[in-house]
Amino acid sequence: MTAATGPFAPASSAGDGDAARTRHDSAERLSAELESLLVRELANTWRQLNSSHFRNELTPPVFLLVDVPSLLGRWDRNCRTIELSRTFVAVRPWGSVVEVMKHEMAHQFVHEVLGIVDETPHGPAFQQVCERLAIDSAASGVPNEVEPDPERDRTRQRVADLLALARSSNRYESENAASLAQKLMLKHNIAMAERPERRRYGYRQLGEPKGRLQEHEHILASIMGQHFFVEAIWVSAYRPEDGKRGSVLELCGSPENLDIAGYVHAFMRDTSERLWTEHASTLRERSNRERRTYLAGVMEGFRERLAAEKRKSAELGLVWVGDADLRHFYKQRHPHVRSVQLNRKEPSEARAQGREAGRNIVLSRGVKQGASSGPRAALPPKRS
Repeated sequence: MTAATGPFAPASSAGDGDAARTRHDSAERLSAELESLLVRELANTWRQLNSSHFRNELTPPVFLLVDVPSLLGRWDRNCRTIELSRTFVAVRPWGSVVEVMKHEMAHQFVHEVLGIVDETPHGPAFQQVCERLAIDSAASGVPNEVEPDPERDRTRQRVADLLALARSSNRYESENAASLAQKLMLKHNIAMAERPERRRYGYRQLGEPKGRLQEHEHILASIMGQHFFVEAIWVSAYRPEDGKRGSVLELCGSPENLDIAGYVHAFMRDTSERLWTEHASTLRERSNRERRTYLAGVMEGFRERLAAEKRKSAELGLVWVGDADLRHFYKQRHPHVRSVQLNRKEPSEARAQGREAGRNIVLSRGVKQGASSGPRAALPPKRS
């Protein structure tokens, strides 16, 4: 498969590329101990999903890692095993692994709980279970891959064109283009919400799993949910290459909104670090604590700028009241959500300077875009 490409391909960084290469290398050399921990984590994931999605109605199966190039996962009801591709589990992001696990558990549910064995594997009963639980029911390909859609692509391209104009050296032209891009996103989503047919939704996980999250990362996640028509949640993820768990940001939304929100997330991550580097060059003493505080201020300032744009749109009668279908999809994916209240931080000079810098950020399209990770396979791998 190929990575996302086009107007809003995620900004690629050296860190992301190194992490991807590390995963590919580790697929060939996971030690016996790490593979044993990996199988244990798969079993833990199955138990969590059995509780959250299947009301603990399933009986634990046997888990096997297999070396079958055309296979991502398979439920074998005769042997009561869930087989997963060894390379797929070691190389792909953990979110994709969890989606394949859900898919195979849906097969298990149809066979062992509903007792249906006379339908085709992806027959009506299976489709109904997947629809109810927001599980990808496709028989092949990596979960959540999105087929091209002309209308969605036109909207993405129009927003991208405006953000390209926002790189103008003329401050007025730059800010006007960025403002028009935000209004276009708002108008598009209001129009789509008024349509009678249900929209298609998906998810996207951003970045690598991290053990400890910083304040600026939490603020940026909240910006995604407040201003870019997606639902944002931190989810647990496993790193097979070192046998550790972490957290990764997941966004839920329509494909075009996921494209744009993912781009903005990468833009703000890179821009905030650039602003800190420029700011730090003027300081005598620098510390990681001051860096974290400054970055949090940048995100707060950018959030204030977006809130001001939202108020201007409301004055023009453009008011976003939410997407009930998206909320339904989000709750299907995450039936049990726990909210965490962040402690309010004391004001400081570094935070104030960061906030001022954040208020002056103009969202624009970067010069460099992410590159494809490789050619699309001639035939997508199968999921049973």
